[in-house]
Amino acid sequence: MRFDNESSIPLEDFFIAYYQCRKRKRSTINALEFEVNYEENLVQLWKDVNSRKYNIGRSICFLVSRPKLREIFAADFRDRIVHHVVMMRLEPLFEEVFINDNYNCRKGKGTLYGVKRLHEQIRQCSNNYTEDCYVGKFDMQGFFMSIHKPTLWKMLNEFIEEKYFGEDKEIILWLVEKIVMHCPQYNCIRKTPIHMWDRLAKNKSLFTCGDEYGLPIGNLTSQCFANFYLHWFDLYVEDEFGYYGRYVDDFYIICKDKRHIASFVPYMSNYLYSNLLVKLHPDKIYIQHYKKGVKFIGSVVKGERIYNSNVGISNVYMAIHKFNELIGISNAEHLVQSLNSYWGFMKHYNSYNVKKRVFNLIDYGWFKYVKYNSPRHKFEIRRYYKDNIMIKIDFKDKEKFCDKYYRIFC
Repeated sequence: MRFDNESSIPLEDFFIAYYQCRKRKRSTINALEFEVNYEENLVQLWKDVNSRKYNIGRSICFLVSRPKLREIFAADFRDRIVHHVVMMRLEPLFEEVFINDNYNCRKGKGTLYGVKRLHEQIRQCSNNYTEDCYVGKFDMQGFFMSIHKPTLWKMLNEFIEEKYFGEDKEIILWLVEKIVMHCPQYNCIRKTPIHMWDRLAKNKSLFTCGDEYGLPIGNLTSQCFANFYLHWFDLYVEDEFGYYGRYVDDFYIICKDKRHIASFVPYMSNYLYSNLLVKLHPDKIYIQHYKKGVKFIGSVVKGERIYNSNVGISNVYMAIHKFNELIGISNAEHLVQSLNSYWGFMKHYNSYNVKKRVFNLIDYGWFKYVKYNSPRHKFEIRRYYKDNIMIKIDFKDKEKFCDKYYRIFC
């Protein structure tokens, strides 16, 4: 099969997208099935897309309970490759127009960057904590399920027509429309018992929000398109207030005048619903002095200090209690990885007392196998057990640890 080189997506881009897509997903069943004949599969996918015979496959749907009950759709591995091909073209265009204080799903941004920006903006607005300033904290009601697909597609279509000049523009527009207007709820496998959906609010599920509303949480395109959906709202609020930041549907405003923030709330609510059909959550509007603290994306900024949120701390405590019931060399590697992950996260915050409590929660029996390296601020497996740990691990896990313990296997 031959394609017009001036209008088709190059095959090389599908290989690049494949290697990007399989990072941290290589051990999943769908990825392994695709990898068996990945060259042949990629060529076939390339042909299907460029001939416009590509159809979106079946998703896997499940519920997660932490930090709160939420519906997740995991697209088929083949579809995720297409998502990466699309975002390879659109992401640079988005980055050219997005404001700096939009923190979600962007390279060089993220939760830590967002919290530090909030901390820095409070310091600037309060003139190094010498003057009063107030923080308004807001949320949107059922944001992902409130996104109106025809409105999003119209916005994306106009944006791509204006900003993208690639020779494959027509195919990219066709793919974007197909992805945006797709209803994965009609072709999915539910991995969570169906009765669990009774506990989920109707505005939190694709199964109950209507065919023209909602993007599946879990897809790369959903995160990026949701960012784009609120881009003009970002410009609208930032033009009114000098200090503003947003992470998905969670955003804040900082101002010296508390009344200014309060008086602007109806305007924000009207803008969101009139233009985007999104509602400002009436029960999640907080306006208070910066010294009283503000909770934002898993952290609490209170005056000059930044703390871990209670939810994050409780997650650490739950993990420790779970590991205390599994004391043994076979679980030592997992314990060390988990603790170092939490330690690495907490080092960016004022968390000395939290670390002290966590350390005291660890059962004394674990210290037969692990130790805390104070100079390096990390947990490690004791040398004797590190050299012999492979004896305790089943043969099926050999590949997983082969690189790290290469000398043991040789």
